[in-house]
Amino acid sequence: MGRAEERQARQRGARRAARGRPSGGKPKRTGIRRFFTWKKILGTFFGIILLGMGAFVVLYLVIDIPEGNAAARKQSNVYKYSDGSILARDGKVNREIVDLDKVPKPVQKTFVAAENKSFYKDEGVDFKGTARGLINTVTGKGKQGGSTITQQYVKNYYLTQDQTVTRKLKELVISLKVDREKSKDDILAGYINTSYYGRGAYGIQAAAQAYYGVDAQKLNVSQGAYLAALLQAPSQYDWTSATPTSRKLVKQRWNYVLDNMVEEGWLDSGKRQGLSFPVPDEPKPAPGLAGQTGYLVKAADEAVENQLMKQGLTKSEAEAQLKLGGYTITLNIDPKKQRQLEKAVEAKLEDNLDRKKNKADARVQAGAASVDPKTGAVLAMYGGEDYVKHYTNNATRRDYQSASTFKPLILAAALENGAKTQSGQPITANTIYDGTSERPVKGSDVAFAPPNEDDVSYGDVTVQKAMNKSINSVFAQMGVDVGMPEVMEMAGKLGMDVKGLPAVPAQTLGSMGASPLEMAGVYATLDNHGKKVTPAIVKSVEHKDNTIEMPDPIGEQVVKRGTADSLTSVLTGVVDDGTGHAVRNSSQDVAGKTGTSDDNKSAWFTGYTPKLVTSVGLFGEGAPGTPEQSKHVSMKGAGGKTRVDGGSFPAEIWAAFTFDAMGSPSRFDLDTDMGAAIAPPAEPTSEAPREPSNTPSKPEKDPTSKPPTRTPSSTPSTPTTPTTPTTPTPTIQPPTQEPDPSDSVGIPEDPDNGRPGRD
Repeated sequence: MGRAEERQARQRGARRAARGRPSGGKPKRTGIRRFFTWKKILGTFFGIILLGMGAFVVLYLVIDIPEGNAAARKQSNVYKYSDGSILARDGKVNREIVDLDKVPKPVQKTFVAAENKSFYKDEGVDFKGTARGLINTVTGKGKQGGSTITQQYVKNYYLTQDQTVTRKLKELVISLKVDREKSKDDILAGYINTSYYGRGAYGIQAAAQAYYGVDAQKLNVSQGAYLAALLQAPSQYDWTSATPTSRKLVKQRWNYVLDNMVEEGWLDSGKRQGLSFPVPDEPKPAPGLAGQTGYLVKAADEAVENQLMKQGLTKSEAEAQLKLGGYTITLNIDPKKQRQLEKAVEAKLEDNLDRKKNKADARVQAGAASVDPKTGAVLAMYGGEDYVKHYTNNATRRDYQSASTFKPLILAAALENGAKTQSGQPITANTIYDGTSERPVKGSDVAFAPPNEDDVSYGDVTVQKAMNKSINSVFAQMGVDVGMPEVMEMAGKLGMDVKGLPAVPAQTLGSMGASPLEMAGVYATLDNHGKKVTPAIVKSVEHKDNTIEMPDPIGEQVVKRGTADSLTSVLTGVVDDGTGHAVRNSSQDVAGKTGTSDDNKSAWFTGYTPKLVTSVGLFGEGAPGTPEQSKHVSMKGAGGKTRVDGGSFPAEIWAAFTFDAMGSPSRFDLDTDMGAAIAPPAEPTSEAPREPSNTPSKPEKDPTSKPPTRTPSSTPSTPTTPTTPTTPTPTIQPPTQEPDPSDSVGIPEDPDNGRPGRD
């Protein structure tokens, strides 16, 4: 190779080296860094934006405003009993379109203030809210707010409530076109005439009549603000049936609407200060829903709506979807058992009340629910005197205390967690506790010393006896021994709604609210050997376009079988030798618990056989047309009784229904070695110890006997190992003799003997 060629080779090598190392000595980008530069990232970002804009332009050109078809899709909903026979039809669309000039200007503004303050300025779309909705739909998080009035009108009138990306994109495009082709007044009129307000009312005219008994043109701004607030959650915000929490929320939203009107200059601040909340009229149920029919239809609707909400719809969207019609809803209600339950309430309660002449009688409201523990099906439900006369369903309302029907859950928590007394003894049916009335609870951070019913002091008693006689002082101490957080956790597992409730000793007296349907589910779980039962009123839902799968009422094992069966065994003692003796029957195994709340505002009997679980509740409610209306009041004096307790009307209704509806007698199949169904409870010989005994008595049982012992011993057996010191005789000695059991269940003697109290 010559010199010239060598020089050229060196120059080529130098150039290659220079390309491999940029000026400044920085190394050349290699690997993945070659593909991710700021230029490339920005280019990709703007490219995606351009593609999105292009796609949107295409959609805008392709999608036209469709014909309004909401009214054309209206159909009847058909409700059937479990045997296929027709319960009811709900096919009348309660809507009357009114022109916007028939709605007062201030009332028009309430809807704008509630939903979309920028309505008169925007272009019909909230891009930020729509983008959030699209993201939530794609990620499966459901719908969130953000739609304008125009978008909501488009969804109501032109589209469906489906939560899909396609539907949301169509809503966006159509809303833009509608905003350009229609005036704001036309859009607002369409919105208030197509929205669903609850009570079966579509449109502002129907809503004005449903809630205030006036035409839309007679509404004032205060009433308009309430109707505008309703649209967020129509049934939840209906004042006459709302929970205390919902009432607080709708009042907050009512204030929010009016404050926005002041802010926008649509309402004088001085006039705003003078406005008071406009309580709506009592609902007027549609014809054909009288008697128990309305309660059943409403409960079925709520169950279906809840399932639609689980699929992503909001509360208002679920209600509106169901009201569009076309559904065949089959209930689990057995028509024969339904009639039997109604007959039992009529015979044992209503025939003993004179609602027109006796104020105490007029205060009594009855609710009941009966569940098959093996399937979870709600076989019968009693919602109240008449759906047309009393709109609230007493079988599903949760605003009254569960009282002593809560006590079994405390023992369930003790057994499930292997809890011990303050002195370290395991808690079982035969553990000895001090039953002295107003005995201060030991080991609690909160001072608590509850009285027993009628202030009776029982002294030294077993847990079994304490359950039989519903001794408050024993279960208050047991709740602390177990741990109130564990007690509340057990209540939640068994089906009670305990969210947000404090874990304090006062809960041992059943101070939390519950419904008969809820308590039937709790006891059905015990009857079902600890496998969760969630009562289901709806069997199936069919629709040609939107069949809804209802959840399985039978869930997983939430407590051990031994725990559940032990509770069942103990609760037979309440019937054989306690406050539930009104339902005792020698040919049928029965377990149950009574309950009577403070000042006799509620009274309960929840009981079960192997085939049927039924909860009956009586509630003291102010009579219609009186200052007490919708308030919780005492039932004292009703039916000629000094006190209406759980062992009276509720137990009598339960027995009359159950022994008529249950079919052939049956026996519990229990996997347990404790409780009254295995052997009569042993009573200690010592009396009134001031601490739980260090030595619990042992249960007596006959190893050769398989069927449960149904007849209580007239003279309780005595344990051989009493170790506690003796103290004076109790203030009032509980009775030692009970009436003989009988095959027939009659009306028992009044158990209260004229003394106030709580069990």
